[in-house]
Amino acid sequence: MSEILDRPPLAETPGNPAPENLLGGFIETSDRVRIRYAVAKVTGASRGTVLLLQGRNEAIEKYFETIGDLNDRGFSVVTFDWRGQGGSERPLRRSPFGHVKHIGQYLIDLECVLQDVVLPDSRGPYTILGHSMGGLIALHASSRHANTIERLVLLAPLIDFASSLPSLRTLSRVATAARWLGLSTRPVRRSIPSRLPNPADNPLTSDPHRYQRNRLLAEHAPELFVGSPTVAWLAAMTRAMRRLDDSSEIAALSVPTLIVTAGADQVVSSAAAERLAYRMRCGSALTIPLARHELMQEADRFREQALEAFDAYVGNPALVAA
Repeated sequence: MSEILDRPPLAETPGNPAPENLLGGFIETSDRVRIRYAVAKVTGASRGTVLLLQGRNEAIEKYFETIGDLNDRGFSVVTFDWRGQGGSERPLRRSPFGHVKHIGQYLIDLECVLQDVVLPDSRGPYTILGHSMGGLIALHASSRHANTIERLVLLAPLIDFASSLPSLRTLSRVATAARWLGLSTRPVRRSIPSRLPNPADNPLTSDPHRYQRNRLLAEHAPELFVGSPTVAWLAAMTRAMRRLDDSSEIAALSVPTLIVTAGADQVVSSAAAERLAYRMRCGSALTIPLARHELMQEADRFREQALEAFDAYVGNPALVAA
């Protein structure tokens, strides 16, 4: 059941206005979680619809600029906040931590938006553009939506963490053991820094303007964001990542997929993402040298490469009247 509003409640900050055509509201999933979504349709001819899947600890507001860019390229856009972050319902109501029990809960969110928002009122063809955690979820959802989604474009997808961290196997075992010990809702880190790093030192973007824009958003609307992930979140994500190393899981991935990695990524492993692309029968990979993790928040010289790669991969099907 969806609640359609003329305009969803949005946090606008100086330098980050919402697109004028952005509509949306809230929708309830099959397990009764309230999800905030937004839709921005193009006027005139359409090249199809992009389902924009955010990463961990992101919100609709962070993608205002990207939504506008995709509209300018002829694509309508649908996006939403995953349960537990942004303006969607939190499973841990009085906790500042990012929590989910298993990846299946995120798949329910995606299924709900796809079936109740995208398909009834948005023109195809349908493409998923997923960032980081959104890319991981898109891969696990692709086999069940292979008849609906025509392309996946995954930006710095979460296939493994950066190499400086313990191995994925070790993280998964430790997190799973901690969950069985009853520590599911405990944070992975006891605290998070009270101050964000300087633009030059942060691992997310080299662009000082976009970094400051996102920083102002976090200061203006802290309720949209979360702190450390919980033990259950880590157990769920590491298990999902490990499954993508299984040959039978990879063989089930049939939607044509472009994986775009950031050459200077310190958050996720670009090498792991590239290996997955090479093992997929329908996958390909592209690296943007020197770029940091958040490609849609990066400097123009990196960001434009990612957008051009998306445009070229999706192609230019015959325009259909809106």
